[in-house]
Amino acid sequence: MSDPESPSEIERGQGGPVAREPERREPVFNLPPVVLAVIGICVVVFLMQQYVLSQDQQLTLLYDGAFIPVLYTGQYGFDWFLFSRPFTYAFLHGGFAHLAINMVWLAAFGSPLANRFGALRFGLFFAATGLAAVALFWAMHPLGEAPLVGASGAISGMMGAAARYGFRIDRSSGKAAFAGQPLPMAAVLRSRGVVTFLAMWMVINLATGLFGLAPGIDGQIAWEAHIGGFLAGFFGLRFFDRQGQVPRKADEPET
Repeated sequence: MSDPESPSEIERGQGGPVAREPERREPVFNLPPVVLAVIGICVVVFLMQQYVLSQDQQLTLLYDGAFIPVLYTGQYGFDWFLFSRPFTYAFLHGGFAHLAINMVWLAAFGSPLANRFGALRFGLFFAATGLAAVALFWAMHPLGEAPLVGASGAISGMMGAAARYGFRIDRSSGKAAFAGQPLPMAAVLRSRGVVTFLAMWMVINLATGLFGLAPGIDGQIAWEAHIGGFLAGFFGLRFFDRQGQVPRKADEPET
C-alpha cells in the first residue's frame, strides 16, 4: 500500500503524526464466484452465437445444446446429446433481453442461495431444478419441436427456495445469505408476504406464458418450465440445504 499523500489521511497525536486506518469499501460486484461463473458462461455463449459462429454453426449449437421434446420420443433415434441437452439448454438464450432479464434474476436470487449452499450444492441445485423444468415441459409437450432455451427454469427454482426461507436474509458474515431453517408448509401458508409473492409469481408466469405479455422477448415463454423448476426448488430444498446450518461469522474460517 502506498503512503498517504493528503493531510486528510493523517491524524496528529501527542507523539506525532499517526496514519488513520483506511476505510473499508464494499466491492462493486459482490456476487459469489459460482454465480459469476454461470453468468459468464451464459454471456460468452450468447456473444459467440451473435458474433463468432456462422449461421450453420448456430443451428448446430441450437440442435445439440437446446432441449427439443420430440427428440425424446424415440422417433429420431439415439445420440449422445440426449443426455446433455436437459442441462446445456440453460446456458443458451434467445436474445439480449432474454439473457439480461435472466441474469438479473440469477444475481438477485442466486447470490444469497449460493452463499447459503456453497458452490457445489448450488451447482447441483441449479442442475436439478433445470432438469425438473424440462421434465414438466416435456410431460406437457412431448411432441414439441421448438427448442427450449434459457436459465429461467433453474432461476424459478431459486425463487421457490427463497419463498421457503421466507426471504429472510442474514448479512452478519459480510455476505448476504438466506437465513434460518426452511419454513414448514403451514408457516409458508401463514406468511402473508410469501403467499402474496407466490400468487403474484403464478399470475405473472401464466400471463407471460399464455398471453405472451413479455416486452422485449420474442417467442413463446415456457411457463411450464418455470413451474417445474419452481416446484423442484420449493419442495426439494432440503436435499441441498446444509442441515442445521448457522451462518458463518466474519472471523470464522471457511471449510
